[in-house]
Amino acid sequence: MRVIFMGTAELAGASLRALCADQEFQVVAVVTQPDRPKGRELKLTPSPVKELALARKLPVLQPERARAPGFVEELQACQPDVIAVAAYGQILPRAILDLPVFGCVNVHTSLLPKYRGAAPIQWAILNGDPETGVTIMEMDAGLDTGPILAQATTPIRPEDNAQTLHDRLAEMGARLLVQTLPLYAAGQVLPQPQPAEGASYARKITKEDGRLDWSQPARALLNRIRAFTPWPGAYTHLEERGQRRLLKIWSAEVAPDRHGAPGEILKADRSGLEVGCGDSALALKTVQLEGGRRLTPEAFLAGHPLPAGQRFVSLDH
Repeated sequence: MRVIFMGTAELAGASLRALCADQEFQVVAVVTQPDRPKGRELKLTPSPVKELALARKLPVLQPERARAPGFVEELQACQPDVIAVAAYGQILPRAILDLPVFGCVNVHTSLLPKYRGAAPIQWAILNGDPETGVTIMEMDAGLDTGPILAQATTPIRPEDNAQTLHDRLAEMGARLLVQTLPLYAAGQVLPQPQPAEGASYARKITKEDGRLDWSQPARALLNRIRAFTPWPGAYTHLEERGQRRLLKIWSAEVAPDRHGAPGEILKADRSGLEVGCGDSALALKTVQLEGGRRLTPEAFLAGHPLPAGQRFVSLDH
């Protein structure tokens, strides 16, 4: 089966590797977003998918837009049986959707129709969902609205954050993709319309989403920390020498039997760092002051002693 693969983000790499490893498929081209400036020097940097494709000596196409003049003709020349898409980052026009023999098939990291859109992994954790999964869908002109070909579920574990869940779902999606495509092409998998009920939209994450509002319950704050680790990171502000400095919180636990005013430091000693919330408290496990390293509470407090009763500040950054 001749496959064009379209993907950009790290999540897509697992699907490309799975397609390359299976003799059922011949990856005839890889389409990814153009190199983008990154870092302080704004050096042009290839996407993770481009790096993987070049390492495997696969042809790479990088149109600025999927609707760019001549791009459809380039795809047509590859004579694909199917276009497989994962975390590509652009809406595909009808001319591309209709081009392959078996259309375009997408790997989406939620149990559609729940969490259509850009950030299904983060919103599933933020909302405290007990499980999530992956969907292989036949693409249409809408945003993640196409018929479902296959789904697989996984529990969201208490220790999961967005990175660990991302990695698990990436591998699950890759396995399900290579299992589904041959059955789909043989007519043994029939597309099923998405249910009309239960649809929701997972909007793109912003840096502001990481801000911790200490008036919220401890469980909700813990979910926010998990959902936005590693990016954008959950943060609060600390008053230090008359200045407010940003403090990132990388991991924490609920301290159900502790109570105090929102943001109040209830304990700050060698045994731990606890902060009052709207309900219960959070025991912080890994923190990072802006410009510094990630530290345990004990190591952090050695250089930044915090008196009990001081408060973390919830404000925009």
